[in-house]
Amino acid sequence: MTNIFRRAGVDIPEPFRRFLEGDLDAWLRVEEYRESGSLVVRAEAPGIDPDNDVDITLAGSQLQITVRREEKSEHREREGYRSEFRFGTFSRTVSLPGPVNQEDIHASYTDGVLEVRVPLAEEPAAGGHKIRVSRGAGASSSGTDETSRTMGQDPEGQSFGGP
Repeated sequence: MTNIFRRAGVDIPEPFRRFLEGDLDAWLRVEEYRESGSLVVRAEAPGIDPDNDVDITLAGSQLQITVRREEKSEHREREGYRSEFRFGTFSRTVSLPGPVNQEDIHASYTDGVLEVRVPLAEEPAAGGHKIRVSRGAGASSSGTDETSRTMGQDPEGQSFGGP
C-alpha cells in the first residue's frame, strides 16, 4: 500500500500509513467479558511496572486504560556492540453500560496481565416491571375538566392556532 502512494508522489502521515497497513500496535488489545455481576477487562502488558506505567481513569461511562512500555536490550559481543530499544504508549477506551462508582473499580496485575473489574448495576428481571397507566389527569387549577377541553384551546380555554 505504501508503495502505491510513493509512486504517486503522495506522502501520507505516519499514523494514517500505519492504519492502512494494519499496524495497530498503538491500540491496547483487550478482552472484555461479564462475570459474577462485573465487567472484566483484561489486557496483556508484560514487562511493565504497574505502579508507574499504568493509568486507569473513569470519565462518565468511559473507562480509559493507558500503558507505557519501554524495552531495552544490549548485546556486547567480541566484534561489536548492539543496543536496541522499543517504547510506546498503548491505550484503550472501554464504554461501560452505565454509570459506576470509581471506588468500586478494582485493578490487578499478575503474570503480565492487567485485569480491571467494574461492578455493574443489576439488570431488571427478564419479565420486566409493569407500569400502571392512569386515566385522565384530574381537575385542572382553573376548575375546567381536562377532558372537556377541545383541540386548539390552552388550559384557560383561549383558542390558539389552527384553521
